[in-house]
Amino acid sequence: MEHSPIFLLLSTVLLLLTAIPGTLSQPAAAPAPPGPTNVTKILEKAGQFTVFIRLLKSTGVANQLYGQLNNSDNGITIFAPSDSSFSSLKAGTLNSLTDEQQVELVQFHVIPSYVSSSNFQTISNPLRTQAGDSADGHFPLNITTSGNTVNITSGVTNTTVSGNIYSDGQLAVYQVDQVLLPQQVFDPRPPAPAPAPSVSKSKKKKDDDGDSSDDGSPADASFALRKVGSVRNAVSFCVISISLAWFYL
Repeated sequence: MEHSPIFLLLSTVLLLLTAIPGTLSQPAAAPAPPGPTNVTKILEKAGQFTVFIRLLKSTGVANQLYGQLNNSDNGITIFAPSDSSFSSLKAGTLNSLTDEQQVELVQFHVIPSYVSSSNFQTISNPLRTQAGDSADGHFPLNITTSGNTVNITSGVTNTTVSGNIYSDGQLAVYQVDQVLLPQQVFDPRPPAPAPAPSVSKSKKKKDDDGDSSDDGSPADASFALRKVGSVRNAVSFCVISISLAWFYL
């Protein structure tokens, strides 16, 4: 029996589909997950943060932030100074810092929690940065607001937030107009004087007793002299009396 061309074509298509099982049933590929959060790439995309990016990499803080953002749920807030901010520093400022001080300088721009732009008005001061102790004279960072203006002071630097670079609910990056200079690095306080040694009560009493003895010694000597004088007078009186008696006899 002869078959029509259409029948033969359909038969061929069915054979091909049978030879490749699952071709029609394969689901569409899922979209690729978003890449890990990378602070330096965000700043590179924003532009004008070349110096800060270099410091993030050379101090190792970039790797530290990468691990925090991609291996935990902890939030991060970064105040990024622009290249013009670094240009306004005194010549040689960065080169005069030790490796440890450069790390502290970069960490001073990092808050270990997510701070949205709406949270600045209710934030508690002083903020604790990743540089460490927020007590006065160390690494205090204070934020105040006036209308839509966000002011930041470190005790050495007074500046403002000039832009919102990035925010995703875990990481917030803001541009600041000046480099935030921490007190401990750029305005160290002299160490507090050591307290005076306390004198024990027993030693003090002993000293007081010694003083009392010393104070009484002149009086005792005077009394002894007066007593010797009285005995001498008595002896003299007796000698005179005996002499008179002998004379009249």
